Amino acid sequence: MLENLNKIQLQNPVDQIIAQIRDLIISGTVKPGEKLPPERKLAEHFGVSRSHVREAISKLQVYGILKVQPQSGTIVNGIGIVALEGLISNVLKIEKTDFNALVDTRALLEKEAARLAAINRNADDLVEMHNALELFEKKMAKDHVAIEEDLLFHIKIAEAGKNSVLKSMMMIITPDIVKSFTTLKVCNKDNANKSISQHRNILERISAQDPEGAVEAMKVHLDEVIQFSKKKS
Repeated sequence: MLENLNKIQLQNPVDQIIAQIRDLIISGTVKPGEKLPPERKLAEHFGVSRSHVREAISKLQVYGILKVQPQSGTIVNGIGIVALEGLISNVLKIEKTDFNALVDTRALLEKEAARLAAINRNADDLVEMHNALELFEKKMAKDHVAIEEDLLFHIKIAEAGKNSVLKSMMMIITPDIVKSFTTLKVCNKDNANKSISQHRNILERISAQDPEGAVEAMKVHLDEVIQFSKKKS
């Protein structure tokens, strides 16, 4: 009899916040260009911690639904309602997607991003990548966990490749992969040091305008992630 019963899926607070923000936008209560209430007020209203609100806003920002502007607050981007509904549905479902498939897709995108970056990067791109790597290293030195900094470094590589579609695809899948990888406690002191070394090697190959070397360096960096995902699948 038990095999005929489905497990109960409890919706986490972040998903609930995302769904309610969606309803506000779709209903027209909050229009493109308007601001959401401050994080503190949203947290008090929802009855959750500010970290949950911050994660929901961060996720919606990555997908281009919200824009966080310093000193101005969180603003709703202009996007069609049909597109918005489909996009937020994907945001809510992405965490339930097969982790192994996400990692395989990330590997394909990341290697191409590294190749394009080595070909198309300019002086400004190098500065952006160096700055992102420095932020990553400083954060890792403190607690060996640097989710946002890791993501930023990889996104800067994609930006240097000058392919906006590839960058957008990476921004859809990478945040959940990085978060899952950290949540599964892969991050420790040994892996932190290895990750820093691998990031430096990737940047060196891109700086040297060595497409093949950049691809190989990215492959080495992601191999451990791929192997880990296969063990968990």
